[in-house]
Amino acid sequence: MYLYSVTSDPDIYTYLDFRRYLADWFVAHKAGNPRYSHRLFARKAGHSNPSLLLLVTQGKRNLTPTNLRGFTRALGLTGDDARFFAHLVDLGQASTQDEQNAAWEMISACRRFRDARALDGQGFEVISRWYHSALHELARRDDFEPDAAWIARTLRPRITRSQAQSALDLLFSLGMLVQDEHGRVQPRDVSLATAHEVAGLAARNYHDGMLDLARKSIAGASRDERHLCAVTVCIPRSLVPALKREFDAFQERLLDLCDGASDDREQVYQAHLALFPLSEAP
Repeated sequence: MYLYSVTSDPDIYTYLDFRRYLADWFVAHKAGNPRYSHRLFARKAGHSNPSLLLLVTQGKRNLTPTNLRGFTRALGLTGDDARFFAHLVDLGQASTQDEQNAAWEMISACRRFRDARALDGQGFEVISRWYHSALHELARRDDFEPDAAWIARTLRPRITRSQAQSALDLLFSLGMLVQDEHGRVQPRDVSLATAHEVAGLAARNYHDGMLDLARKSIAGASRDERHLCAVTVCIPRSLVPALKREFDAFQERLLDLCDGASDDREQVYQAHLALFPLSEAP
């Protein structure tokens, strides 16, 4: 019998892309035994196609529930490790945003993942929930109180005290809120570490939440407080890049106006610009 050993299997809890994990796992086992092959892996997985592992790692095939069980067995994963791998597969193969979020909740709830990739999880959480950015801006008010009850009743719509406390703790832990030498809480702009595998999901969650709040503002805010405008036009598709640049430039102008305001900061607002198609192209 040919004996071999793998010096270090990749730590599955440092991954969010199950295909990358499979590729790295195979490389590690190939390094321990040059004779290890995709055919041998397929045999251990109980599959007749010797190229299945390669096809999956290349994104050309997905894992079915049956293949998932076989892959888990061939990888030697059991217990929590096997369940975590299944969650990674769910995240990577999800077809809807709800399915992605459900898989992420299971992944982020895993203590060993939180220990290995704490900043990724925290960054995702900050971006995904609207009240984190609202709280960060609320701290610019002179009367800001780093108190969960005060924050919960000041934000609109109101959030729970538990949500407010969790948001406070998270922003402090990431350095987005700090205390100055006088004990006053100040907001700080920091670069968030969000894994590229879920960065798009976090951004979609953010925009979904803000668009929902914009819809609710039609009935929940007075006309003096809000301003909604929209226009429907038929345009050549070649104009879209120029329109995007105009949106970006307008956003920069808005930020300049807000940053340059000399009066006391009193209220947190959300300015949301949206450009999207209402018809198919010919």
